[in-house]
Amino acid sequence: MSALTGLYAWGKSIDEILWYWQDIGVFRYALPFLLIFAMVFGILTKSRIFGENKGVNVVIALAVGLLALQFEFVPEFFSTIFPYAGIGIAAILVGLILTGLFHSDKNWWSYIFFGLGMLTAVIVVLSSLSSYEWGGGWWWQESWEAIVTFGILIGLMLLVILATRSEGGK
Repeated sequence: MSALTGLYAWGKSIDEILWYWQDIGVFRYALPFLLIFAMVFGILTKSRIFGENKGVNVVIALAVGLLALQFEFVPEFFSTIFPYAGIGIAAILVGLILTGLFHSDKNWWSYIFFGLGMLTAVIVVLSSLSSYEWGGGWWWQESWEAIVTFGILIGLMLLVILATRSEGGK
């Protein structure tokens, strides 16, 4: 008997369980706290700023995680950025699958998909930030042409730099 069958037998569907978790704040507070705690703890442990003392790292990560949730900025930001990130990751994944299906030489494709990944990351962050007043929703609508043009120029400059470096500076 699977876990899903057991849940159905108790009269609960996955939708009801997820709605219940949403009602009690699992997605708004618990998961962002765990993500922030894990990131801060991992960074402190890896950098060894406080030596090998994991107790200090735990206390600092706990404090940072709880302080980050004190106001509504972090839960709102997480609830905005992760759906956009999921869409971006899905689009890149479909591109990678189609590339692997139809193309055998993947060396130069890796650079293309790295560029597409970076472009997707920028679009995800800008889309998420434009949803907030403090993120400047209006500036993106007014100046997106200049931002995109600037990004294309930076990309072309990087392409020229990488192309000349690979040829030995000729």
